[in-house]
Amino acid sequence: MLIVEQSQIHTTMSLNFSSNFNKWTRDLLHVIYPQNCLICKHEFNQSKLAICPICASELAYTHFEDYMEATNLDKLFWGRVNLEGTYALLRFKQQSSTQQILHELKYKDNPEIGKHFGKEIGTKLKSIAKFSDVDALIPVPLHPKKEFIRGYNQAEVICKGIAESSGTRLRKDLLKRISFTESQTRKGKSSRWENMQNRFKIQGTTNTELKHLLIVDDVVTTGSTLETCVRILQEEFPKAKISIAVLAVAE
Repeated sequence: MLIVEQSQIHTTMSLNFSSNFNKWTRDLLHVIYPQNCLICKHEFNQSKLAICPICASELAYTHFEDYMEATNLDKLFWGRVNLEGTYALLRFKQQSSTQQILHELKYKDNPEIGKHFGKEIGTKLKSIAKFSDVDALIPVPLHPKKEFIRGYNQAEVICKGIAESSGTRLRKDLLKRISFTESQTRKGKSSRWENMQNRFKIQGTTNTELKHLLIVDDVVTTGSTLETCVRILQEEFPKAKISIAVLAVAE
């Protein structure tokens, strides 16, 4: 009995020391490398997300999951392609917290922020009936050159977050970008559409049993990139429903 008690005491002491050591390590790292909120720039306790609680509470959520009528994202694709549903988590406008989040995701080597918000999207989608039967998540692909330079595809890391919280399978093997496109940022709607033609193709072995495809991207402005992806997938899966989910939609 005494041996057992001594073993339990030793185990408890070891766990306490390990916990304290981890706390000391975190505190030391915080002193050496202080964490600043990527939105307000104020210092706060370390977090993988890098957004302080105050700024997180003030994010520009769309609340599309509560809408009974068509959203502005739904209307963007009216008369262009047939979609089962659309969803955006955040609203985007210049000089906003959403713009800072997207900049961090795309240009600051921070895929974790995409995965975090992907989990939020996945949770929201579970409360929307029209997304209940989605059986494949398809990230809008980057050209291999751009993905190599960035280190990851931001749409794919968002998909990984959605997959983690929803249990839906990620299928990055279905759609491929076959040519490098210049930045779309300064292009108008017609120019963006022309720029996207013949940029994607179906690759690999397809699965004709897929019933509902969800195409995922980081931000939608004119919708030209997503429209192109939808059209290609509709040709390959004519009987499947297709929906869209993005981290942010431009106002």
